[in-house]
Amino acid sequence: MSQTSTPHTFLNGRVAVLVGDITQQRVAAVVNAANASLLGGGGVDGAIHRAGGPDILAACQELRRTRYPDGLPTGEAVLTTAGRLPARQVIHTVGPVYGAAGEKAEGLLTACYRNSLSLARQHELTTVAFPAISTGVYGYPREEAAAVASRAITDFFATDATITEVRLVFFAQQDADIFLTHHTFPAA
Repeated sequence: MSQTSTPHTFLNGRVAVLVGDITQQRVAAVVNAANASLLGGGGVDGAIHRAGGPDILAACQELRRTRYPDGLPTGEAVLTTAGRLPARQVIHTVGPVYGAAGEKAEGLLTACYRNSLSLARQHELTTVAFPAISTGVYGYPREEAAAVASRAITDFFATDATITEVRLVFFAQQDADIFLTHHTFPAA
């Protein structure tokens, strides 16, 4: 397991970039980089389902049965229990597959962050931890994803004061370093 690093902060301390295990974050909500099926998978998705236990899968199965029979659309976000995670809730969002999304990739990745933050605000979840959405098997270049994520969060915070902390949690130091080199957060 990766230890939590000393965070780098942005936007007056409302955003923290750190290395750690997203399943161990004590926040109101963790964001799951889910696949459209909502039924678990590899990477962050699998880790969240394994650590959170069967309650997350049961909630996702109910969402598939009642609201998303064809799967959660890319860029959308939905809320479930966090099961055994230290977080209270899980926000599931489906990032774009980089090559398949074509010119829509940036807008879809932006929507993942925006819709996840909007859902958190709607449910009064003031602290949120994100993984690096779409940068694993979905192939989104980490450098480009850093710019998209930081821009989406900055834009959301320009009109929102309810979310007090967003953690961008990277499992590997190398990924955090790439983000820190390519983010677009304004200088303090």
